[in-house]
Amino acid sequence: MSGTSAAGPGTETLTVLDAMLRSAEYLSGKGIDTGRLDAEHLLAHVLGGGRLEMYLQHERPMTADELERLRPLLKRRAQREPLQYILGRQGFRELDLEVGPGVLVPRPETEQLVDVVLTWARDRKDLVGLDLGTGSGAIAIALLTEGPFDRMVGTDASAAALAFASRNRDALGLESRLELREGSLFETVDSGERFDLVVSNPPYVAEADRAGLQAEVVDWEPGEALFAGEDGLALIREIAPAAPGALRPGGLLALEVGDGQAGRVVELLDAVAAYEDVRVHRDLAGKKRIVTAVAAGPPGKGG
Repeated sequence: MSGTSAAGPGTETLTVLDAMLRSAEYLSGKGIDTGRLDAEHLLAHVLGGGRLEMYLQHERPMTADELERLRPLLKRRAQREPLQYILGRQGFRELDLEVGPGVLVPRPETEQLVDVVLTWARDRKDLVGLDLGTGSGAIAIALLTEGPFDRMVGTDASAAALAFASRNRDALGLESRLELREGSLFETVDSGERFDLVVSNPPYVAEADRAGLQAEVVDWEPGEALFAGEDGLALIREIAPAAPGALRPGGLLALEVGDGQAGRVVELLDAVAAYEDVRVHRDLAGKKRIVTAVAAGPPGKGG
């Protein structure tokens, strides 16, 4: 970006509004569908406030320092780096989480997964949960801050992801309530450990669907957090038979699954004799994206 192509030419004075409009045009010209919105977020980030505050400064001239800080951010977005990575933050329910390269950006569908768990947990207390593939820690932290969970354990095979989860946990003072373990799925769970909840947003994208993903996803987010074999169910096939061994009787298994996968996931769970009450839940778009099952036996604590 140089000359007048985006955030400003050498000596020409640009107002905040000028910078926003030129930045939006630049990003749109690079094929960014959300060019205007992304430009607003990036400019607000540089100005150190929210988008509303930015609008209140529309007529203020941009300083040279502000323009110099804006330009590289626009270039990064033009290269299809996720906006959340550039800003270093992502909202998730009531949380403001740190994210960046090496960790999956939390999605709205996963907020609905948390809702389903909280509904199940409403009349219970002092629960202990296991979050498989915790990533940024979004699910575990949301359950600790919103629900009757006394403690959560989050596992992840990625040290980079756990570093983000650790910082997000520590920022909220949850060090004693969220234990993070490096390892795949149940690898770090002791044979005698039992939980009231096993929850996961596992990788569920089929390799065949790789070509259809946005560049922001396939080129930037960690593939190990996205892809799970030819049909996307490789990790869920591991979780389904193993989870009952980690659940107390009456405990809940809650999984986020891909669009169109719910029926096959139900079949996998029905094939495990240790489950009962297998259910499918719809997300806010009406899609079947969450599957739950209860470990056979009498209810656990508070049930």
